[in-house]
Formats: sequence, structure tokens, C-alpha cells
Amino acid sequence: MAKIKMKKKSTSTDMTAMCDVAFLLLTFFILTATAKVPEALPVDMPASTVEHKLPDSNLAIITIGKGADGKTKVFFDIKGREIRKRTLEGMGAKFGVNFSEDDKAKFALMDDFGVPVTSLKQIIDMKAADRTKANQPGIPTDSLDNQLKEWLLVSRRAAIDLEDKELEIAIKGDAKEQYPQIKKIMDILQDQKINTFNLVTGTRGKDF
Repeated sequence: MAKIKMKKKSTSTDMTAMCDVAFLLLTFFILTATAKVPEALPVDMPASTVEHKLPDSNLAIITIGKGADGKTKVFFDIKGREIRKRTLEGMGAKFGVNFSEDDKAKFALMDDFGVPVTSLKQIIDMKAADRTKANQPGIPTDSLDNQLKEWLLVSRRAAIDLEDKELEIAIKGDAKEQYPQIKKIMDILQDQKINTFNLVTGTRGKDF
């Protein structure tokens, strides 16, 4: 008896819907992602297994590292737009620098900076890309002109006035930075009775 041969049907899968979903997901992630802003003073942070998320506001970050010229520099950053504005007002009044409302609005959107107060208007007027490329000398921390101390003092007062709570402090230092430089910053903090602060580190796997 002759065998009946079944006709083979060609199988095909319509991938149109899958491509649409893939492009929708790609578009979603692109639109919702936040671009990382280049740091004015990039540092290679020491590694740590401890994870503690820093707040997005009511935070001051002191960055210590070497610039392109090989000199150790100190940069300062404040998280929280209203605190930034109030701090700039206080520093302007203390050092006799008049900052306009436009200056305050731009400063509120900035990241870290490392210049004396008298040169801050030049940094504020720059575009973000130019600001990160600028050769900022760092915030003065010597005994005759300790502007970092003043930034800390004024920003802490601003946080208490606006948020009714103490400003959190974090130190972000380069892993290769010499200890005396870090200790100098810690001494400035302790002079203001700040004995609790965070050390910003990178993450690494736990040792077993």
C-alpha cells in the first residue's frame, strides 16, 4: 500500500510585534535615564563593601583630589537647591560679593566647584561643559583664608533655617591621597564640632 506523503507547510513567525516592543522599551529607558554629569574634580575613590545611600538633599560633599596640574585641590558641593541659594547669599554677604537672582538660580543647578568666593561668578556664568574643563584652583583651606570653613558654617546654618535639621557631611577623597590632606579636612570639621560624617567610597565584592 502506497504511503501518503504529507505536504510540508512552511513555518514563519511574524516578528513585527516583538520589534515594536523592543523599540518601545529602548525608547523608555533612553527617556527615563539620567545622564551622568562629568565631575569637575574626578577622584578614584577607595573601595568598600559597606553600602549606605547618601541623601539627595540636605548634604554637603567635600571632594579632595589632585587636579590636572598635580596639585591637591578641595571642591565643595551642596545638595538641595534652596540650601544652595541661601548659602550663596550668606557667603556673598560675608565676603562682600553681590550675587544676583540669576546667579543664585544658576548656582542652585550647579554641581561641585573649587574656586575662591571672589571668582565664583566667573564659574557660575560658564556653561556646564566649560565649567568641568576649567582649571579651578580649589577652595582655600589655609589658616589665613579658610573659605572651606566658612562654606561649611554658612551652609549648616542655611540647612537649619530651611529644613530645621543638621546638614549631613560627606568626604569624597582620592584613594591615593595622602593622609595629612584628609586629616586637615577632618580637623576643619572637628573645629565646628562635626564628629559624624560619611566617607564616600566605591563598591567592591566582599572578601571570603
